[in-house]
Amino acid sequence: MISVEGLKVEFGIKPLFDGASFVINDKDRIALVGKNGAGKSTMLKILCGQQKPTAGTVSVPNDTKVGYLPQVMILQDDTTVREEAQKAFADNTRMKERLDKMNQELAERTDYESESYMQLIEKYTTEHERYMMMGAENYEAEIERTLTGLGFERSDFERPTSEFSGGWRMRIELAKILLQKPDVLLLDEPTNHLDIESIQWLEQFLAQSSSAVVLVSHDRAFINNVSTRTLEISCGKVIDYKVKYDEYVVLRKERREQQLRAYENQQKEVAEMKAFIERFRYQATKAVQVQQKVKQLEKIVPIEIDEVDNSAMHLKFPPCLRSGDYPVICDEVRKDYGAHTVFDHVSLTIKRGEKVAFVGKNGEGKSTLVKCIMGEIPYTGNLKVGHNIQIGYFAQNQAQLLDENLTVFQTIDYVAKGEVRLKINDILGAFMFGGEESDKKVKVLSGGERSRLAMIRLLLEPVNLLILDEPTNHLDMPSKDVLKEAIKAFDGTAIIVSHDREFLDGLVTKVYEFGGGKVREHLGGIYDFLRAKKINDLNQLGAQPQMMPAPKTAAKAASVTTTSSASPSATPEGEAVLQKALSYAEHKELQKRKNRLEKAVKQHEAKIEQLEQRLKELDELLMQPENASDMTMVTEYTDIKRDLDEEVERWEKASEELESLTQ
Repeated sequence: MISVEGLKVEFGIKPLFDGASFVINDKDRIALVGKNGAGKSTMLKILCGQQKPTAGTVSVPNDTKVGYLPQVMILQDDTTVREEAQKAFADNTRMKERLDKMNQELAERTDYESESYMQLIEKYTTEHERYMMMGAENYEAEIERTLTGLGFERSDFERPTSEFSGGWRMRIELAKILLQKPDVLLLDEPTNHLDIESIQWLEQFLAQSSSAVVLVSHDRAFINNVSTRTLEISCGKVIDYKVKYDEYVVLRKERREQQLRAYENQQKEVAEMKAFIERFRYQATKAVQVQQKVKQLEKIVPIEIDEVDNSAMHLKFPPCLRSGDYPVICDEVRKDYGAHTVFDHVSLTIKRGEKVAFVGKNGEGKSTLVKCIMGEIPYTGNLKVGHNIQIGYFAQNQAQLLDENLTVFQTIDYVAKGEVRLKINDILGAFMFGGEESDKKVKVLSGGERSRLAMIRLLLEPVNLLILDEPTNHLDMPSKDVLKEAIKAFDGTAIIVSHDREFLDGLVTKVYEFGGGKVREHLGGIYDFLRAKKINDLNQLGAQPQMMPAPKTAAKAASVTTTSSASPSATPEGEAVLQKALSYAEHKELQKRKNRLEKAVKQHEAKIEQLEQRLKELDELLMQPENASDMTMVTEYTDIKRDLDEEVERWEKASEELESLTQ
């Protein structure tokens, strides 16, 4: 589909990559990986034609449509959400206008026997068939399905886009690209502004899509679930692994070990040659051998190895004061913005040493509750921050608080204490500020670089309550591993607002779900929560969640609705009750499916009867000589015949499914 041959890109003395050659085939699911600065975003820009390479060719067939989602784009503010999404169907709208114009011309002309009239009929028929094959009549339903999948409510569709945050407007742009159904999808960090449910929806969409996909993402679970092939940019080369991301990680480790062995052998060989040359340089009897060694040395091509993976480095928070037993206690907390209630009746207790996650769709109040805990905004109810609490807070605007006149190194050196100061360069390297990058002034850093620098500062300050609001948006995988290990080893309390499942996995032991103005507590890790959530969605369990018993020290504060994901039944009796409830729910769900299918079969049969009746009427009309050249009737006959075939196919599918359920 897209062929890349001998690609080279230069921004300085050393090429970003050179001699890159690969092919993107139909239905490929490619993860484009590499360290920050390797050229992943540049490669996507070249593939979509926004940037020209220094050398090499990118061949894209003329009929191939490419959709590209960059990390940052210029957004429009003069339309509603629905109107902006409808722009994805601009080609369909233009085609509909052409069809209407041709239909009008066919109705007005009377030269039925002329060659130009017959050519017009043929052109109209071809265009109309293409229009219907594109599903142009159903685009409104596609818009609704895509927007709701990406987290929008139907009540949002008529709201101006200017009312939404940058993250939500990026979702609109993603929806437009998906609705265009391009042959090749190029996605640069598509999950940065998505919540967990929207990421899962996008995973399923890409898995079912007929488009080829090339994506850059630091969400390990997302790219592993989507990818079937991995392209790595390393040492200025592109290495093609025909496996999904998890398998690539294993193969890359083996390849790196081979690189190291080959590099060590080459260095040993070079050292021996240099020693021989140096030893016998001035001996006439060895002049020939020395010259041979010199020539051999000149011909050696140095083996490059990947930069050392710093994710194995262990970074610890500095010692801090012991906090009280309950760092955060909420009792009937409520927050309103005008007439809109963000949440109410929030009662929860976070114990010392707990690592908890705040999850839920954007706009449901996660960051709002964090701001309440920080005392940044007013609220109603009781919220108590415990005794001796020292809070380390990473907010979305944290990067703006850095001193722009300091260098990267000075920014960290200012807060580092004790032995940590000896490891500043290692720490900066782990967060992509190695080498000359550490001498950059803060004012020249991008938004993502500033966020990473603010994160490093936070890691070095003595705190006993960490509150991190979307900390991983601008971190690559090695840096996220460093941060994750540091938080796991942290002996204080942590509240993490995140949509990154891989980051939260194994890190948190409790999940607070924000939704519908409520906050619900789920015991267990993030995947325990997701499994429980999936069960709730599929079986529509009607049972009320169990209430978590309140601790004696904070009876009122622990009245959060609790779903214990980690241990649904602690006794055999409890397991039997649970199994019975599940069996009943499964039976109920099966009956609902049967009812839906029976209704669908009857509707299809009625529609088939209606179409057959109209087809019979048109047959009789077209048999009459005066109607033989009536193109309106001919078009209607063609359309109804196709609709009848499709309806019969849908009826057969529904009937077969219903029969399989009743056996």
